[in-house]
Amino acid sequence: MAARDDKTQDPVLREQLLLTRRGQAYFSRKLHELSDAEFDEPSALAGWTRRHLIAHVGLNARALTNLTEWATTGVETPMYCSPTQRNEDIEFSATLPVQALRNLSDHAAIHLNVEWRDLEPDAWSHVIRTAQGREVPVSETIWMRAREVWIHAVDLDNGGSFADFPAGFVDRLLVDVLGAWDKRRDAESLPSFVLAPSDRAEFVTTGSAASSVTLRGKAADLAAWATGRGGAGIAADAGDIPAAPRWL
Repeated sequence: MAARDDKTQDPVLREQLLLTRRGQAYFSRKLHELSDAEFDEPSALAGWTRRHLIAHVGLNARALTNLTEWATTGVETPMYCSPTQRNEDIEFSATLPVQALRNLSDHAAIHLNVEWRDLEPDAWSHVIRTAQGREVPVSETIWMRAREVWIHAVDLDNGGSFADFPAGFVDRLLVDVLGAWDKRRDAESLPSFVLAPSDRAEFVTTGSAASSVTLRGKAADLAAWATGRGGAGIAADAGDIPAAPRWL
């Protein structure tokens, strides 16, 4: 029997799905390299053990599955039933036995992937609403998941690195982060930045170039800094490397 393939034949969506599936495989590999005892150790995110992080990534897949089912059925199915559900579910799921956490991670990812695979081509443009209240086409869930699996694979603190990320993902991530800063610049008085990747032909800028801070380094290192994962491998043209503003 032939393997079932994505119903969409859109080359852009198929490329995005492939990137996200590669990220899921990367996250799963880093997770399954951990021993059961290592689940109790801290993650790279302050205040979270690896248990919390693994629970979060698994539950995120479930929440995005809700949005995909919304696009399929037309019945509003939010990511979370209440503003507090996300954190409550993470705290509870972090207490599960290790094998249950492994199963949550694997099974939730498979379910989301099946929903994407079977989504009718015309349904990808159906509008859903994220937990932050943004109204976007359901195709946005692919990028939302890509960010989760690639970046949190590093946050497992088990040898993952932004240097392992595909170049296209790093480039889009930089644009995503700086775009988020631009939207909040006036409201939060955010500084301006010029990011100058040594391994790319073009700079990435945000805010006013006249008053900007220029940071240099490899694109992957600049992406790690921009997402709040430290400033290793980068340098500022003047002064110390500043802390990156909040991203999400």
